[in-house]
Amino acid sequence: MRRLRAVFYAACAVCLWTAAGFADNPAARSARPRGDPADTRWEATVNAFAIADRDRPPPPGGVLFIGSSSIRLWNDLEKNFSAPVINRGFGGSRMSDCTRYLERLVIPYRPRLVLVYAGENDLAGGKSPQDVLRSFTSFVEGIRKELPETRIAYISIKPSPARRALMGEIREANRLILRYVAGAPNLDFIDVFTPMLDADELPRAELFRADALHLNGAGYALWKRIIAPYVR
Repeated sequence: MRRLRAVFYAACAVCLWTAAGFADNPAARSARPRGDPADTRWEATVNAFAIADRDRPPPPGGVLFIGSSSIRLWNDLEKNFSAPVINRGFGGSRMSDCTRYLERLVIPYRPRLVLVYAGENDLAGGKSPQDVLRSFTSFVEGIRKELPETRIAYISIKPSPARRALMGEIREANRLILRYVAGAPNLDFIDVFTPMLDADELPRAELFRADALHLNGAGYALWKRIIAPYVR
């Protein structure tokens, strides 16, 4: 019994020594699991943007649009505004994705203005309005760190007919971000939500494609009228 007890204590000492060495070893720390790996579904898209930029680098100081399919599907976006415009929409993306790829999809362009439409897919995927706010806050802080003079405008989450069940969450996310933006320097909140509602405060179906989710020509024409003053 005495021998077994001695073996047990010796094993514990070895475990404690090993753990201490692991904690103090930077290489060992870097090898620790860090949770689920980052979502890499957009790597091919982001790499394609990098190749396009290498072949035809956009001039710095332009206007950058980034976000989900509402940006990606705006086919004539570059022709809608007098300022040089860069479209970096990647369909299906979330606010958290825009933040994750900030160093590759925003910072290199050194834009004077960044307009972001994201958050709708976060909510549709089960994230909370508070999650959307946190992702947007990180997005802003990341830009501020590298490009303190760049202006940032959040395009509010739109009221898609296909996502009427999320209207409460959409309103709350918009409210939280509006409150965060209000009074902050170089930040704007562009309200496209309210003009896209009818008299009964329901989504205006005539602004959407047959899928009741993506904008049609009339929807983009409305967005252009609302967004243009901020681009100028």
